[in-house]
Amino acid sequence: MCSNGGMRWSGQQLGVDQAGTLPGLARLNNLVRSVQTPDFAGVTFHEVLAKSALNRVPGASSMPFTWTVNPYRGCSHACIYCFARPTHTYLDLDAGDDFDRQIIVKVNVAEVLGGELAKRSWRHEPVALGTNTDPYQRAEGRYRLMPGIIDAFASSGTPFSILTKGTLLRRDLPQIADAAGRVPVDLAMSIAVYDDELQQAIEPGTPTTKARLATVSAVREAGLDCTVFLMPILPYLTDTRAHLDEALRQIKAAGATSVVYSALHLRPGVKTWFMQWLAREHPELEQRYRQMYYGQNSYAPKEYRTWLAARVSPLLRAHGLERGREDPTTGGVRSAATQLGRRAPEAAFPADPAALF
Repeated sequence: MCSNGGMRWSGQQLGVDQAGTLPGLARLNNLVRSVQTPDFAGVTFHEVLAKSALNRVPGASSMPFTWTVNPYRGCSHACIYCFARPTHTYLDLDAGDDFDRQIIVKVNVAEVLGGELAKRSWRHEPVALGTNTDPYQRAEGRYRLMPGIIDAFASSGTPFSILTKGTLLRRDLPQIADAAGRVPVDLAMSIAVYDDELQQAIEPGTPTTKARLATVSAVREAGLDCTVFLMPILPYLTDTRAHLDEALRQIKAAGATSVVYSALHLRPGVKTWFMQWLAREHPELEQRYRQMYYGQNSYAPKEYRTWLAARVSPLLRAHGLERGREDPTTGGVRSAATQLGRRAPEAAFPADPAALF
């Protein structure tokens, strides 16, 4: 059952398939219901009962294993460039509009997580949130899954990090600050674009840049460090010296403690969606992008990345900002807990593809 039973969804019944339920989701044996509400026009929430909450991410890391939790799948932020879009195809949903409008909600994720963290096999390794879809997207205002998740981490002694574009993070800052007194906590705000018109065009469902910078300031006022992810940097759109200089000026003024940056990368499944947007909004750049991200090439050419580093590095120094470190496995902010030197045997949580996101 949904943990926030007081939520009112007109005309819905638990356990009853709704007409809007899509075929891929209807096959799930853990689907509770599919619901819509006027507060989220055009968006359908598919509530599911998660079988597991912790997901082990394979790959090299300074820790023996790296973990994530994703309370939502799909994201109403609707960022055109979002690398997580292809994950929606696992349930026969498309990586375009469906990713933005068909949101899977793991309504019991906090309870399941608490049970997993209580197991004797759990070794209290750092867990990342926000590395796939945003835990503080607008749906969190309704479902309130994060307070239970934060409590599960703090009460079990598990370090965690949060990467978000959502200003709703401010709601939970007192709880997060309290948790930080018990476990290492790392926070990061993703703010890529410092031109209001472009930001609304390419990230139409996100809070404004100004609102996110104010959230950085709120994090700092709560006594916590906050990294800003200045990424992705968009070739020919946000890589001018003027744009980057102004971005770093605003980041510094907001009080950020470090900055992580990287150039746009376009994975298969994302590239088509992004190029459609580019052809519509900036046709003069379409050919340039096709030359940069040709074929199956997902990353900007090495020459461009070298050029970008040479442009950004002196600006970071000029604004007195430290370059932060991204976790190479999760793509989120690197947990301070990785500096504690923990080493542990593999915990008993398989990387079940059905639980990845």
